[in-house]
Amino acid sequence: MSIRVLVVDDSSFMRKQLSRIISAAPDIEVVGTAGDAHAVRDLLLALKPDVLTLDVQMPGMNGLEFLERLMQKRPMPVVMVSAFTQEGSETALKALELGAVDFIAKPKAESLQRLNEYGRELAEKIRAAKGARLRVTARSRSAAAPDKAASASLEAQPYPVGSTGGKVIFLGASTGGTEAIKKVLLGMPADCPPILIVQHMPETFSAVFAANLDRVCPPRVREAQGGETVAAGTVYITKGNHHMQVKKEGGRLRIELVQTPPVNGHRPSVDVLFASAAAVMGRQAVGVILTGMGKDGAQGLLSMRRAGAHTFGQDEASCVVYGMPKEAFQIGAVEEVADVTQIAGRVLTLFPVRKR
Repeated sequence: MSIRVLVVDDSSFMRKQLSRIISAAPDIEVVGTAGDAHAVRDLLLALKPDVLTLDVQMPGMNGLEFLERLMQKRPMPVVMVSAFTQEGSETALKALELGAVDFIAKPKAESLQRLNEYGRELAEKIRAAKGARLRVTARSRSAAAPDKAASASLEAQPYPVGSTGGKVIFLGASTGGTEAIKKVLLGMPADCPPILIVQHMPETFSAVFAANLDRVCPPRVREAQGGETVAAGTVYITKGNHHMQVKKEGGRLRIELVQTPPVNGHRPSVDVLFASAAAVMGRQAVGVILTGMGKDGAQGLLSMRRAGAHTFGQDEASCVVYGMPKEAFQIGAVEEVADVTQIAGRVLTLFPVRKR
């Protein structure tokens, strides 16, 4: 049976283009379109779509307001369609907080090959959304952020790798990962070990994502720029469209960003980071794989475990999409399975208690 999709966008041209692109997938059917939030209400009842694609910017009630009401009254899988601007990135990330499964850029008038690639990516996101576990949250978008005064006062100290307690945490995620990563980092102290993260997202999103996390999580969160020496109490989010690797120099660990070809269809790729961690850090690494569709990160996590690293996988019940952790578990890459809210605590048991 085909996946039934309702396309919501204020532009008639964009509605037609998205409908044409989505309908090219043999297992997906566009059952209707709407130009604003008010028109959607009757269509939801009449057409009973499986997935909604929702424009971020709409007249009257904007995409976020509509999404918040939808997830409270009639929760369903939603894929946000966003312009790749800073404002669009911030809005799309807020939509994920409110329960949207994923986001994608608006298609551009590019080559036929690029449009075909876009169509395959959008179809994959719609399929993942159809099978996703919905997160219905009552948390207001205006909720106050935790006080970061204590962590802001801490100086970033170079982290001596290879010494006692000199382990580094490597984490990978995809669909559903923005909220899963936040939950993990909220459980970390301000002086936590260095954490290097690959989250599948475009280049314009990673800086906004890092800044949003930095506002609410105890550790410092930064978009990696390449060349940094990793520091305790600091989380590094891979820059979009770049792979992240690590190398040792004089007993210190440095970050490298490269734009080699995509791996598993992704750049950044979790496998690239994990393989680098296995080769450079061995048993001094800790690997964590979170929610996401596909298999990126599974082989890299297996390499980490074989090199002596302790490895964790998010459990199925707390995943939005149990794809990447499942693949890793099935090949023996995962040493310990945990709910996303318990991962920080479990990881921290591997580190010696630090004197305050």
